[in-house]
Amino acid sequence: MKEYIELRCKMLANYICEKKATVRDASREFGVSKSTVHKDVTTRLRQIDYCLYLQVKDVLEINLKERHIRGGDATRAKYLSKAKKS
Repeated sequence: MKEYIELRCKMLANYICEKKATVRDASREFGVSKSTVHKDVTTRLRQIDYCLYLQVKDVLEINLKERHIRGGDATRAKYLSKAKKS
């Protein structure tokens, strides 16, 4: 694997672990697609740094479990802001 890909994988993983960020957050921060972030931290990182991979995996599992809650909160905020404008 090319050196810059390994570096990107580690940078993405560290960002996700430190900030408890989602794949989408990391994608925006580093200017790469969500698919790239996901591939880097799930497949490639496992080969590069298994310990870091396990840490990222824990964060991503928490994000997956909370996804429906964040979506509901976003929808609620959207309609509350529309109601205030009316």
